[in-house]
Amino acid sequence: MASSHNGVERVEPFSIRPVVGSSMTIRFGAVTVDWFGLASVRLEGRTGVVIYIDPGPERYGLLDGFRPEDGDLVLVSHGHHYDPDSIDRVAHDDSIVVVYESVDAHEHDGINEQPEELPYEIERVRDDESFILGPLDLYTTPAFNDPAGPHTDESGTPYHPEGQGCGFGVTVDGVTAFWPGDTDAFTFHEDLKVDLLLAPIGGTSTMDRHEAAALAERMEPGLVLPVHYDTFEAIETDQDAFVVDVASRGVPVVLDEH
Repeated sequence: MASSHNGVERVEPFSIRPVVGSSMTIRFGAVTVDWFGLASVRLEGRTGVVIYIDPGPERYGLLDGFRPEDGDLVLVSHGHHYDPDSIDRVAHDDSIVVVYESVDAHEHDGINEQPEELPYEIERVRDDESFILGPLDLYTTPAFNDPAGPHTDESGTPYHPEGQGCGFGVTVDGVTAFWPGDTDAFTFHEDLKVDLLLAPIGGTSTMDRHEAAALAERMEPGLVLPVHYDTFEAIETDQDAFVVDVASRGVPVVLDEH
């Protein structure tokens, strides 16, 4: 049975199937979605275009046993999620890798290659851009923790200061998916027209499940898929409680359990 929300067709019940690796696949309208853990997401359109968001990092083993080299576009939101080995797993020779402007390999232990040293076409972006790459419309948004908010360390320093990361919106075959990045929830998010919200819910360095549920209600996407939780202790949360919370607000939501 098909229905629509915000003009985007979705399938009820959601279609879910296993793929190579530790993810399950969710079908939403013309797009299939795989979440591998943390913020690692694969999107594939009906026309075959494949996008990866923040693949890896390798140290978490999120992509173990998975080396498809099928990504036409790879998006890297900030330095904590920049990992050349993971990019190599998912990219092919003609891939375009879009990297936030401030990402610097020298700021991260164990990372030696700058994005421009990778064997792919590299595009640097700011946090306030709209652009087109082939058949894809993309935009970026600011992603940071408010110094006056709850997501700071013991000294009061934000885990993600302003200017060090971005969120990505990408439209694939008529479906606009949005990954806010490692960020708090902000009022500017509410102005975005989003079909698929990849909501970070782990807290500590991003919005928590309560903040993400409230944001989902205000944004009214066609579907919410929670991400960025349970990969390590600091972002452990109750994803089932998040689903109940979001559903009680009248917003479609699904878990990609793996």
